[in-house]
Amino acid sequence: MNEQLIGEVVEEIRLALAGRRWGKVFQLSGASLAVDFRAGDGRYLLVSVEPNQPRLHLISRTLRELEKASRAPTPFALVLRKHLGGATLDSLAKDEGERVVRFRLAAPDATGEEHAATLVVQLTGRTSNLFLLDERGRIVDSLRPSRGAGREVGDVYSAPAAGGTPLKPRDATAAARVAPMISRAGFNSLSEALDEHFRRLERERAFDARAAAASSRVRQEVARLRKLQSNLARDLAAHGDAEGHRRAGDLLLANFATAERRGGTVRLKDFYADGAPFVELEVDENRTLQEEAAHRFARYSKAKRAAQEISERLKTIGAELAALEERRAKLEGIIAARDHEALADFTGEKGAAGRAETSAREKPSKKEAEELRGVRRYRSSDGYEILVGRAARDNDRLTFRLARSFDAWMHAADYPGSHVVVRARNRDEQIPHRTIVEAARLAAHFSRAHKDSKVAVNYTQRKFVSKPKGAAPGLVYLSSFRTLLVEPREDLERI
Repeated sequence: MNEQLIGEVVEEIRLALAGRRWGKVFQLSGASLAVDFRAGDGRYLLVSVEPNQPRLHLISRTLRELEKASRAPTPFALVLRKHLGGATLDSLAKDEGERVVRFRLAAPDATGEEHAATLVVQLTGRTSNLFLLDERGRIVDSLRPSRGAGREVGDVYSAPAAGGTPLKPRDATAAARVAPMISRAGFNSLSEALDEHFRRLERERAFDARAAAASSRVRQEVARLRKLQSNLARDLAAHGDAEGHRRAGDLLLANFATAERRGGTVRLKDFYADGAPFVELEVDENRTLQEEAAHRFARYSKAKRAAQEISERLKTIGAELAALEERRAKLEGIIAARDHEALADFTGEKGAAGRAETSAREKPSKKEAEELRGVRRYRSSDGYEILVGRAARDNDRLTFRLARSFDAWMHAADYPGSHVVVRARNRDEQIPHRTIVEAARLAAHFSRAHKDSKVAVNYTQRKFVSKPKGAAPGLVYLSSFRTLLVEPREDLERI
Protein backbone atom coordinates (compact mmCIF):
# COMPACT_ATOMS: atom_id res chain seq x y z
CA MET A 1 0.00 0.00 0.00
CA ASN A 2 1.32 3.43 -0.92
CA GLU A 3 0.88 6.57 1.15
CA GLN A 4 -2.16 7.75 -0.78
CA LEU A 5 -4.04 4.49 -0.25
CA ILE A 6 -3.05 4.40 3.42
CA GLY A 7 -4.28 7.96 3.92
CA GLU A 8 -7.63 7.24 2.29
CA VAL A 9 -8.22 4.01 4.15
CA VAL A 10 -7.28 5.62 7.49
CA GLU A 11 -10.07 8.13 6.94
CA GLU A 12 -12.53 5.29 6.25
CA ILE A 13 -11.45 3.52 9.43
CA ARG A 14 -11.74 6.73 11.45
CA LEU A 15 -15.31 7.32 10.31
CA ALA A 16 -16.28 3.70 11.02
CA LEU A 17 -14.49 3.00 14.31
CA ALA A 18 -13.70 6.23 16.17
CA GLY A 19 -15.26 6.06 19.64
CA ARG A 20 -15.70 2.28 19.46
CA ARG A 21 -14.33 -0.13 22.05
CA TRP A 22 -11.51 -2.60 21.49
CA GLY A 23 -12.89 -6.13 21.59
CA LYS A 24 -11.72 -9.58 20.61
CA VAL A 25 -8.50 -10.06 18.60
CA PHE A 26 -8.42 -12.84 16.00
CA GLN A 27 -4.95 -14.14 15.09
CA LEU A 28 -5.23 -14.85 11.35
CA SER A 29 -1.51 -15.50 10.81
CA GLY A 30 1.74 -14.81 12.61
CA ALA A 31 1.70 -11.23 11.34
CA SER A 32 -2.03 -10.60 10.72
CA LEU A 33 -4.76 -9.64 13.18
CA ALA A 34 -8.46 -8.89 12.92
CA VAL A 35 -9.81 -6.67 15.70
CA ASP A 36 -13.45 -6.48 16.70
CA PHE A 37 -14.30 -2.86 17.56
CA ARG A 38 -17.93 -3.87 18.14
CA ALA A 39 -19.16 -1.89 15.15
CA GLY A 40 -22.19 -4.18 14.95
CA ASP A 41 -22.20 -4.28 11.14
CA GLY A 42 -19.96 -7.30 10.57
CA ARG A 43 -16.90 -5.15 9.86
CA TYR A 44 -13.56 -5.74 11.56
CA LEU A 45 -10.21 -3.98 11.45
CA LEU A 46 -7.58 -6.00 9.59
CA VAL A 47 -3.95 -5.26 10.44
CA SER A 48 -1.28 -7.20 8.57
CA VAL A 49 2.47 -6.59 8.63
CA GLU A 50 3.42 -9.47 6.34
CA PRO A 51 6.63 -8.20 4.66
CA ASN A 52 5.48 -8.88 1.11
CA GLN A 53 2.06 -7.24 1.46
CA PRO A 54 1.58 -5.13 4.60
CA ARG A 55 -1.91 -3.66 4.75
CA LEU A 56 -4.54 -2.01 6.88
CA HIS A 57 -8.25 -1.80 6.10
CA LEU A 58 -11.72 -2.89 7.15
CA ILE A 59 -13.01 -6.35 6.28
CA SER A 60 -16.51 -7.83 6.28
CA ARG A 61 -16.64 -11.30 7.82
CA THR A 62 -18.96 -13.37 9.92
CA LEU A 63 -17.84 -14.27 13.43
CA ARG A 64 -17.83 -17.92 12.38
CA GLU A 65 -15.48 -17.19 9.46
CA LEU A 66 -13.00 -15.41 11.71
CA GLU A 67 -13.11 -18.09 14.39
CA LYS A 68 -12.51 -20.76 11.75
CA ALA A 69 -9.56 -18.81 10.29
CA SER A 70 -7.99 -18.03 13.67
CA ARG A 71 -4.98 -19.71 15.22
CA ALA A 72 -3.42 -19.57 18.69
CA PRO A 73 -2.61 -15.96 19.67
CA THR A 74 0.98 -14.76 19.53
CA PRO A 75 2.60 -13.32 22.68
CA PHE A 76 2.05 -9.83 21.21
CA ALA A 77 -1.68 -10.50 20.76
CA LEU A 78 -1.85 -11.51 24.42
CA VAL A 79 -0.12 -8.24 25.36
CA LEU A 80 -2.72 -6.31 23.33
CA ARG A 81 -5.51 -8.19 25.11
CA LYS A 82 -4.00 -7.31 28.48
CA HIS A 83 -3.38 -3.62 27.80
CA LEU A 84 -6.15 -2.69 25.35
CA GLY A 85 -9.11 -4.85 26.39
CA GLY A 86 -12.12 -2.52 26.62
CA ALA A 87 -10.10 0.51 25.40
CA THR A 88 -11.86 3.24 23.43
CA LEU A 89 -10.44 4.37 20.10
CA ASP A 90 -9.98 8.12 20.53
CA SER A 91 -8.31 8.88 17.21
CA LEU A 92 -6.07 7.57 14.47
CA ALA A 93 -3.80 9.29 12.01
CA LYS A 94 -1.07 8.61 9.49
CA ASP A 95 2.35 10.15 10.13
CA GLU A 96 3.09 12.83 7.56
CA GLY A 97 5.24 11.47 4.74
CA GLU A 98 5.39 8.01 6.35
CA ARG A 99 3.62 4.67 5.95
CA VAL A 100 2.99 4.65 9.69
CA VAL A 101 -0.46 4.79 11.32
CA ARG A 102 -1.09 5.50 15.02
CA PHE A 103 -4.22 4.31 16.82
CA ARG A 104 -4.62 6.34 20.02
CA LEU A 105 -6.77 4.64 22.64
CA ALA A 106 -7.97 5.31 26.17
CA ALA A 107 -7.46 2.05 28.05
CA PRO A 108 -8.72 1.27 31.57
CA ASP A 109 -6.22 -0.12 34.07
CA ALA A 110 -6.88 -2.55 36.93
CA THR A 111 -8.36 0.22 39.07
CA GLY A 112 -10.66 1.47 36.33
CA GLU A 113 -8.57 4.57 35.67
CA GLU A 114 -8.03 5.32 32.00
CA HIS A 115 -4.58 5.80 30.55
CA ALA A 116 -3.40 6.59 27.04
CA ALA A 117 -1.98 3.86 24.82
CA THR A 118 -1.00 3.86 21.17
CA LEU A 119 -0.90 1.02 18.66
CA VAL A 120 1.57 1.84 15.89
CA VAL A 121 1.07 0.07 12.56
CA GLN A 122 4.30 0.34 10.57
CA LEU A 123 3.58 -0.58 6.92
CA THR A 124 7.16 -0.27 5.67
CA GLY A 125 7.76 -3.37 3.56
CA ARG A 126 10.42 -5.68 4.94
CA THR A 127 10.55 -3.75 8.26
CA SER A 128 6.77 -3.75 8.75
CA ASN A 129 5.87 -4.21 12.41
CA LEU A 130 3.39 -3.47 15.19
CA PHE A 131 4.32 -1.55 18.34
CA LEU A 132 2.35 -0.91 21.52
CA LEU A 133 3.30 2.40 23.20
CA ASP A 134 2.50 3.69 26.67
CA GLU A 135 1.27 7.20 27.49
CA ARG A 136 4.84 8.55 27.22
CA GLY A 137 5.34 7.07 23.77
CA ARG A 138 7.68 4.34 25.02
CA ILE A 139 7.59 0.88 23.46
CA VAL A 140 5.84 -1.68 25.68
CA ASP A 141 6.16 -4.53 23.17
CA SER A 142 6.37 -5.25 19.44
CA LEU A 143 5.15 -8.05 17.24
CA ARG A 144 8.66 -8.74 15.94
CA PRO A 145 11.88 -8.03 17.83
CA SER A 146 13.35 -4.83 16.42
CA ARG A 147 16.80 -3.30 16.86
CA GLY A 148 18.03 0.24 16.70
CA ALA A 149 17.24 3.49 18.46
CA GLY A 150 13.51 4.04 18.77
CA ARG A 151 12.70 0.39 18.00
CA GLU A 152 13.50 -1.55 21.18
CA VAL A 153 11.33 -2.13 24.23
CA GLY A 154 11.67 0.85 26.58
CA ASP A 155 12.70 3.28 23.81
CA VAL A 156 10.58 6.22 22.76
CA TYR A 157 9.24 5.02 19.42
CA SER A 158 10.75 6.58 16.31
CA ALA A 159 9.42 5.87 12.83
CA PRO A 160 11.91 4.53 10.26
CA ALA A 161 13.39 6.86 7.66
CA ALA A 162 10.97 7.91 4.92
CA GLY A 163 10.43 5.16 2.40
CA GLY A 164 11.28 2.36 4.81
CA THR A 165 13.70 -0.43 4.04
CA PRO A 166 13.91 -1.63 0.42
CA LEU A 167 12.27 -4.97 -0.16
CA LYS A 168 14.30 -8.03 -0.97
CA PRO A 169 13.88 -9.09 -4.63
CA ARG A 170 11.52 -11.93 -3.66
CA ASP A 171 9.36 -9.60 -1.55
CA ALA A 172 9.46 -6.88 -4.19
CA THR A 173 8.07 -9.32 -6.75
CA ALA A 174 5.14 -10.13 -4.49
CA ALA A 175 4.59 -6.47 -3.63
CA ALA A 176 4.56 -5.54 -7.31
CA ARG A 177 1.21 -7.31 -7.60
CA VAL A 178 -0.28 -4.80 -5.19
CA ALA A 179 1.34 -1.71 -6.71
CA PRO A 180 -1.24 -0.87 -9.42
CA MET A 181 -4.08 1.32 -8.19
CA ILE A 182 -7.01 -0.85 -7.22
CA SER A 183 -10.12 -0.23 -9.30
CA ARG A 184 -13.10 0.56 -7.10
CA ALA A 185 -15.71 -0.09 -9.75
CA GLY A 186 -18.56 -2.02 -8.16
CA PHE A 187 -17.27 -1.53 -4.59
CA ASN A 188 -18.82 0.67 -1.92
CA SER A 189 -15.52 1.64 -0.29
CA LEU A 190 -11.76 1.46 -0.68
CA SER A 191 -11.63 -1.09 2.16
CA GLU A 192 -14.04 -3.32 0.29
CA ALA A 193 -11.91 -3.06 -2.87
CA LEU A 194 -8.73 -3.79 -0.91
CA ASP A 195 -10.33 -6.73 0.87
CA GLU A 196 -11.45 -8.29 -2.42
CA HIS A 197 -8.06 -7.58 -4.03
CA PHE A 198 -6.08 -9.26 -1.26
CA ARG A 199 -8.51 -12.16 -0.94
CA ARG A 200 -8.00 -12.81 -4.64
CA LEU A 201 -4.23 -12.61 -4.22
CA GLU A 202 -4.38 -15.02 -1.28
CA ARG A 203 -6.53 -17.40 -3.29
CA GLU A 204 -4.05 -17.32 -6.16
CA ARG A 205 -1.10 -17.80 -3.82
CA ALA A 206 -2.84 -20.78 -2.22
CA PHE A 207 -3.51 -22.17 -5.70
CA ASP A 208 0.18 -21.80 -6.60
CA ALA A 209 1.24 -23.55 -3.39
CA ARG A 210 -1.19 -26.45 -3.91
CA ALA A 211 -0.22 -26.72 -7.57
CA ALA A 212 3.50 -26.78 -6.73
CA ALA A 213 2.95 -29.45 -4.07
CA ALA A 214 0.84 -31.58 -6.42
CA SER A 215 3.42 -31.25 -9.22
CA SER A 216 6.20 -32.20 -6.81
CA ARG A 217 4.31 -35.31 -5.65
CA VAL A 218 3.72 -36.44 -9.23
CA ARG A 219 7.38 -35.83 -10.16
CA GLN A 220 8.59 -37.77 -7.13
CA GLU A 221 6.29 -40.70 -7.93
CA VAL A 222 7.44 -40.74 -11.56
CA ALA A 223 11.09 -40.67 -10.42
CA ARG A 224 10.44 -43.51 -7.94
CA LEU A 225 8.83 -45.70 -10.57
CA ARG A 226 11.54 -44.98 -13.15
CA LYS A 227 14.22 -45.92 -10.63
CA LEU A 228 12.37 -49.14 -9.79
CA GLN A 229 11.99 -49.83 -13.51
CA SER A 230 15.75 -49.40 -14.01
CA ASN A 231 16.60 -51.64 -11.05
CA LEU A 232 14.29 -54.40 -12.28
CA ALA A 233 15.78 -54.23 -15.78
CA ARG A 234 19.23 -54.60 -14.22
CA ASP A 235 18.04 -57.58 -12.16
CA LEU A 236 16.60 -59.19 -15.26
CA ALA A 237 19.92 -58.82 -17.08
CA ALA A 238 21.81 -60.22 -14.06
CA HIS A 239 19.82 -63.46 -14.21
CA GLY A 240 21.17 -64.05 -17.70
CA ASP A 241 19.67 -65.83 -20.69
CA ALA A 242 17.40 -68.58 -19.35
CA GLU A 243 17.36 -70.48 -22.66
CA GLY A 244 21.15 -70.22 -22.84
CA HIS A 245 21.47 -71.98 -19.47
CA ARG A 246 19.08 -74.77 -20.54
CA ARG A 247 20.91 -75.23 -23.84
CA ALA A 248 24.30 -75.50 -22.06
CA GLY A 249 22.87 -78.15 -19.70
CA ASP A 250 21.50 -80.16 -22.63
CA LEU A 251 24.85 -80.02 -24.47
CA LEU A 252 26.78 -81.13 -21.40
CA LEU A 253 24.56 -84.20 -21.02
CA ALA A 254 24.52 -84.96 -24.76
CA ASN A 255 28.35 -84.75 -24.96
CA PHE A 256 29.03 -86.52 -21.69
CA ALA A 257 30.92 -89.43 -23.29
CA THR A 258 32.85 -87.41 -25.91
CA ALA A 259 33.49 -84.06 -24.22
CA GLU A 260 37.11 -82.89 -24.13
CA ARG A 261 37.84 -81.06 -20.90
CA ARG A 262 40.83 -78.81 -20.26
CA GLY A 263 40.63 -77.20 -16.81
CA GLY A 264 37.78 -74.66 -16.83
CA THR A 265 36.90 -75.24 -20.49
CA VAL A 266 35.06 -78.12 -22.13
CA ARG A 267 34.88 -78.79 -25.91
CA LEU A 268 31.44 -79.95 -27.06
CA LYS A 269 29.50 -80.61 -30.24
CA ASP A 270 26.63 -78.11 -30.63
CA PHE A 271 23.80 -80.28 -31.91
CA TYR A 272 21.49 -77.23 -32.02
CA ALA A 273 23.55 -75.56 -34.74
CA ASP A 274 23.69 -76.52 -38.41
CA GLY A 275 26.48 -79.00 -39.01
CA ALA A 276 26.93 -79.63 -35.27
CA PRO A 277 30.16 -77.61 -34.95
CA PHE A 278 32.43 -77.91 -31.92
CA VAL A 279 32.08 -75.14 -29.33
CA GLU A 280 33.86 -74.36 -26.09
CA LEU A 281 31.96 -73.87 -22.86
CA GLU A 282 33.39 -72.42 -19.65
CA VAL A 283 32.70 -74.58 -16.59
CA ASP A 284 33.61 -74.65 -12.91
CA GLU A 285 36.81 -76.68 -12.46
CA ASN A 286 35.52 -78.02 -9.13
CA ARG A 287 32.36 -79.54 -10.64
CA THR A 288 31.92 -82.74 -12.63
CA LEU A 289 30.14 -82.41 -15.97
CA GLN A 290 27.00 -83.89 -14.42
CA GLU A 291 27.16 -81.32 -11.60
CA GLU A 292 27.77 -78.51 -14.11
CA ALA A 293 24.76 -79.66 -16.14
CA ALA A 294 22.60 -79.72 -12.98
CA HIS A 295 23.88 -76.23 -12.09
CA ARG A 296 22.95 -74.93 -15.55
CA PHE A 297 19.43 -76.38 -15.33
CA ALA A 298 18.99 -74.82 -11.88
CA ARG A 299 20.05 -71.43 -13.28
CA TYR A 300 17.63 -71.93 -16.16
CA SER A 301 14.71 -72.54 -13.78
CA LYS A 302 15.65 -69.57 -11.59
CA ALA A 303 16.17 -67.22 -14.55
CA LYS A 304 12.88 -68.31 -16.13
CA ARG A 305 10.91 -67.67 -12.93
CA ALA A 306 12.66 -64.33 -12.41
CA ALA A 307 12.01 -63.30 -16.01
CA GLN A 308 8.30 -64.03 -15.62
CA GLU A 309 8.03 -62.20 -12.29
CA ILE A 310 10.13 -59.22 -13.35
CA SER A 311 8.35 -58.94 -16.71
CA GLU A 312 4.99 -58.81 -14.90
CA ARG A 313 6.28 -56.15 -12.53
CA LEU A 314 7.75 -54.14 -15.41
CA LYS A 315 4.42 -54.35 -17.20
CA THR A 316 2.60 -53.09 -14.11
CA ILE A 317 5.10 -50.27 -13.61
CA GLY A 318 4.79 -49.31 -17.27
CA ALA A 319 1.02 -49.01 -16.87
CA GLU A 320 1.46 -46.96 -13.67
CA LEU A 321 3.91 -44.64 -15.43
CA ALA A 322 1.53 -44.18 -18.35
CA ALA A 323 -1.27 -43.32 -15.92
CA LEU A 324 1.03 -40.94 -14.06
CA GLU A 325 2.06 -39.20 -17.28
CA GLU A 326 -1.60 -38.77 -18.14
CA ARG A 327 -2.22 -37.45 -14.64
CA ARG A 328 0.72 -35.06 -14.97
CA ALA A 329 -0.65 -33.78 -18.30
CA LYS A 330 -4.04 -33.26 -16.65
CA LEU A 331 -2.41 -31.36 -13.78
CA GLU A 332 -0.48 -29.15 -16.20
CA GLY A 333 -3.75 -28.34 -17.96
CA ILE A 334 -5.43 -27.50 -14.65
CA ILE A 335 -2.53 -25.23 -13.68
CA ALA A 336 -2.47 -23.52 -17.07
CA ALA A 337 -6.22 -22.86 -16.81
CA ARG A 338 -5.94 -21.71 -13.16
CA ASP A 339 -8.85 -24.02 -12.35
CA HIS A 340 -9.23 -23.88 -8.57
CA GLU A 341 -12.12 -26.34 -8.40
CA ALA A 342 -10.39 -28.90 -10.64
CA LEU A 343 -7.19 -28.63 -8.58
CA ALA A 344 -9.16 -29.26 -5.39
CA ASP A 345 -10.67 -32.36 -7.03
CA PHE A 346 -7.24 -33.45 -8.28
CA THR A 347 -5.63 -33.18 -4.85
CA GLY A 348 -8.65 -34.55 -2.98
CA GLU A 349 -9.07 -31.27 -1.08
CA LYS A 350 -12.60 -30.51 -2.17
CA GLY A 351 -14.64 -30.93 0.99
CA ALA A 352 -18.26 -31.48 1.78
CA ALA A 353 -19.00 -27.76 1.46
CA GLY A 354 -17.75 -27.75 -2.11
CA ARG A 355 -19.73 -30.86 -2.95
CA ALA A 356 -22.86 -29.42 -1.37
CA GLU A 357 -22.42 -26.23 -3.37
CA THR A 358 -22.11 -28.25 -6.56
CA SER A 359 -25.20 -30.31 -5.77
CA ALA A 360 -27.20 -27.16 -5.12
CA ARG A 361 -26.56 -25.84 -8.62
CA GLU A 362 -28.83 -26.52 -11.54
CA LYS A 363 -27.95 -30.04 -12.70
CA PRO A 364 -28.06 -31.17 -16.34
CA SER A 365 -29.59 -34.48 -17.37
CA LYS A 366 -27.44 -37.61 -17.26
CA LYS A 367 -26.83 -37.41 -21.03
CA GLU A 368 -26.01 -33.70 -20.86
CA ALA A 369 -23.74 -34.28 -17.86
CA GLU A 370 -21.72 -36.81 -19.86
CA GLU A 371 -21.49 -34.42 -22.82
CA LEU A 372 -20.43 -31.55 -20.54
CA ARG A 373 -17.84 -33.55 -18.61
CA GLY A 374 -14.76 -31.35 -18.14
CA VAL A 375 -16.71 -28.16 -18.93
CA ARG A 376 -17.79 -25.32 -16.63
CA ARG A 377 -21.16 -23.70 -17.32
CA TYR A 378 -22.09 -20.06 -16.70
CA ARG A 379 -25.09 -17.85 -17.41
CA SER A 380 -24.37 -14.39 -18.85
CA SER A 381 -26.22 -11.23 -17.79
CA ASP A 382 -28.24 -11.55 -21.02
CA GLY A 383 -29.15 -15.17 -20.27
CA TYR A 384 -26.74 -16.89 -22.66
CA GLU A 385 -25.01 -20.15 -21.73
CA ILE A 386 -21.20 -19.87 -21.61
CA LEU A 387 -19.07 -23.03 -21.62
CA VAL A 388 -15.47 -23.09 -20.40
CA GLY A 389 -13.08 -26.01 -20.96
CA ARG A 390 -11.06 -27.26 -17.99
CA ALA A 391 -7.99 -28.99 -19.48
CA ALA A 392 -6.45 -29.33 -22.95
CA ARG A 393 -8.44 -32.42 -23.99
CA ASP A 394 -11.62 -30.87 -22.59
CA ASN A 395 -10.92 -27.79 -24.73
CA ASP A 396 -10.68 -29.97 -27.85
CA ARG A 397 -13.95 -31.72 -27.06
CA LEU A 398 -15.71 -28.44 -26.30
CA THR A 399 -14.52 -26.73 -29.49
CA PHE A 400 -14.76 -29.56 -32.00
CA ARG A 401 -17.59 -31.71 -30.64
CA LEU A 402 -19.91 -29.56 -28.52
CA ALA A 403 -19.69 -26.12 -30.14
CA ARG A 404 -21.71 -25.39 -33.28
CA SER A 405 -20.29 -23.50 -36.25
CA PHE A 406 -22.28 -20.33 -35.42
CA ASP A 407 -21.43 -20.29 -31.68
CA ALA A 408 -19.01 -17.61 -30.43
CA TRP A 409 -15.54 -18.89 -29.49
CA MET A 410 -12.72 -17.17 -27.59
CA HIS A 411 -9.32 -17.72 -25.95
CA ALA A 412 -6.68 -15.56 -24.24
CA ALA A 413 -4.25 -14.31 -26.91
CA ASP A 414 -0.73 -15.78 -26.75
CA TYR A 415 -1.28 -17.55 -23.40
CA PRO A 416 -2.27 -21.12 -22.47
CA GLY A 417 -5.78 -21.28 -21.11
CA SER A 418 -9.36 -22.45 -21.50
CA HIS A 419 -11.43 -22.43 -24.68
CA VAL A 420 -14.66 -20.49 -24.08
CA VAL A 421 -17.85 -20.93 -26.11
CA VAL A 422 -21.01 -18.80 -26.03
CA ARG A 423 -23.98 -20.77 -27.31
CA ALA A 424 -25.96 -18.75 -29.84
CA ARG A 425 -29.72 -19.32 -29.93
CA ASN A 426 -29.85 -19.59 -33.70
CA ARG A 427 -27.62 -19.29 -36.75
CA ASP A 428 -28.55 -15.69 -37.60
CA GLU A 429 -28.48 -14.24 -34.09
CA GLN A 430 -26.07 -11.48 -33.05
CA ILE A 431 -24.87 -12.28 -29.50
CA PRO A 432 -24.99 -9.12 -27.32
CA HIS A 433 -21.66 -7.36 -26.82
CA ARG A 434 -22.09 -7.48 -23.03
CA THR A 435 -22.20 -11.28 -23.14
CA ILE A 436 -19.12 -11.38 -25.41
CA VAL A 437 -17.23 -9.20 -22.89
CA GLU A 438 -18.34 -11.37 -19.94
CA ALA A 439 -17.20 -14.52 -21.74
CA ALA A 440 -13.89 -12.86 -22.65
CA ARG A 441 -13.34 -12.05 -18.96
CA LEU A 442 -13.76 -15.75 -18.20
CA ALA A 443 -11.26 -16.65 -20.94
CA ALA A 444 -8.79 -14.20 -19.39
CA HIS A 445 -9.47 -15.50 -15.86
CA PHE A 446 -8.90 -19.13 -16.85
CA SER A 447 -5.58 -18.44 -18.57
CA ARG A 448 -1.97 -18.10 -17.54
CA ALA A 449 -2.38 -14.30 -17.90
CA HIS A 450 -5.02 -14.18 -15.14
CA LYS A 451 -2.83 -12.06 -12.84
CA ASP A 452 -2.51 -9.24 -15.40
CA SER A 453 -4.77 -6.22 -14.97
CA LYS A 454 -5.82 -6.39 -18.64
CA VAL A 455 -5.66 -9.37 -21.01
CA ALA A 456 -6.09 -9.54 -24.78
CA VAL A 457 -8.70 -12.15 -25.77
CA ASN A 458 -9.26 -13.33 -29.36
CA TYR A 459 -12.87 -14.07 -30.31
CA THR A 460 -14.54 -15.39 -33.44
CA GLN A 461 -17.21 -17.83 -34.61
CA ARG A 462 -16.48 -21.50 -34.13
CA LYS A 463 -16.43 -22.06 -37.92
CA PHE A 464 -13.18 -20.04 -38.13
CA VAL A 465 -11.40 -22.34 -35.65
CA SER A 466 -9.45 -25.34 -36.97
CA LYS A 467 -6.93 -27.82 -35.58
CA PRO A 468 -3.56 -28.25 -37.35
CA LYS A 469 -2.75 -31.84 -38.24
CA GLY A 470 -0.84 -33.55 -35.44
CA ALA A 471 -1.21 -30.57 -33.06
CA ALA A 472 -1.24 -31.18 -29.32
CA PRO A 473 -4.59 -31.13 -27.46
CA GLY A 474 -5.94 -27.59 -27.07
CA LEU A 475 -3.87 -26.04 -29.89
CA VAL A 476 -5.91 -24.41 -32.67
CA TYR A 477 -5.59 -22.08 -35.67
CA LEU A 478 -7.87 -19.05 -36.20
CA SER A 479 -8.49 -18.01 -39.80
CA SER A 480 -10.36 -14.86 -38.73
CA PHE A 481 -10.80 -13.17 -35.36
CA ARG A 482 -11.14 -9.94 -33.40
CA THR A 483 -9.46 -8.99 -30.14
CA LEU A 484 -10.89 -7.58 -26.91
CA LEU A 485 -8.90 -6.14 -23.99
CA VAL A 486 -10.61 -7.17 -20.74
CA GLU A 487 -10.03 -7.56 -17.02
CA PRO A 488 -9.74 -11.21 -15.87
CA ARG A 489 -12.86 -11.95 -13.86
CA GLU A 490 -15.11 -14.83 -12.81
CA ASP A 491 -18.25 -13.12 -11.57
CA LEU A 492 -21.05 -14.83 -13.48
CA GLU A 493 -23.67 -17.26 -12.20
CA ARG A 494 -22.53 -20.90 -12.36
CA ILE A 495 -25.14 -23.34 -13.68
